[in-house]
Amino acid sequence: MNRLGQCGIIHVLTRFLLILGVLSSTTEGMGLVSERLFGSQGKGIVEPDVHVLETWGDYACYTSPMTKAERFSYACPTPSAVRGVFDAIYVKPGVFRWQVLRVEILNPIRYISFRRNEVKEKISVVNAGRWMSGKGAFEPMLADASHRLIGTASRGRTQRQTMALRDVRYRFHAAIIPWKGSGRRAKGYDAVFRRRASVGKCLFQPCFGLREFPCFFRLVSGGERPDPPEDVNTDLGWMLYDVFDLSQPGDATASPSISVFRAVIRNGVLDVPPYEDPCVRKHVLPGDADA
Repeated sequence: MNRLGQCGIIHVLTRFLLILGVLSSTTEGMGLVSERLFGSQGKGIVEPDVHVLETWGDYACYTSPMTKAERFSYACPTPSAVRGVFDAIYVKPGVFRWQVLRVEILNPIRYISFRRNEVKEKISVVNAGRWMSGKGAFEPMLADASHRLIGTASRGRTQRQTMALRDVRYRFHAAIIPWKGSGRRAKGYDAVFRRRASVGKCLFQPCFGLREFPCFFRLVSGGERPDPPEDVNTDLGWMLYDVFDLSQPGDATASPSISVFRAVIRNGVLDVPPYEDPCVRKHVLPGDADA
């Protein structure tokens, strides 16, 4: 059996155990998940609630790190983009994280190409703080800067191509995984999320990959008869899983940590393995996923 087949079997077994709430802590990383399932003392199984959101919007762009200059979207959302939607509704950093479980594609996959003027630089947070405190001289961002005007071509604006998705609609499945010491209040976190999502409340507007592509959502209740996914079957190859290390709580100063996984859409459904799954390749450097 090849490596991909072995990973598929491990993925299915891991998801089955996660749903049943009997996944044990066999490694340090898996211990973070097991506390949600078994409680902090290893007693009293607590099954994670799976929350389902139906989402839709005009455009979406889930860019591969390899094509972020000239953006080319994946055919479906990445786990990190889906996590961002749930984070926008309810998140408590250092208390719990979201584990994406499944993405269902409800509209046909259609691309749209457009070109936009974009600036080449970003505003420095450090410099902005110095300006606000009066410790530094204000430096404007010149959108029309040119080599002839400022002596360098690294600033100003440039045209960039984007291959985005249009008329998108998805169903996202995810569960709250509390960090160590917070497992006893897991049901309370679930209740808060359901209450917020059911009335459309969010901490900030969720988006489909880019801020200019807003994501609209509604909570799917258990008694609904959902629309079936699109009949899509394709192997997307290595897909970005996340840009941070999900095995430990992070903060605003956390360094990027790229992880990828082999994404396969079957009958319009992308099943996402847990971050602890060995099929998720972690701490990936440029070019590693092709090896």
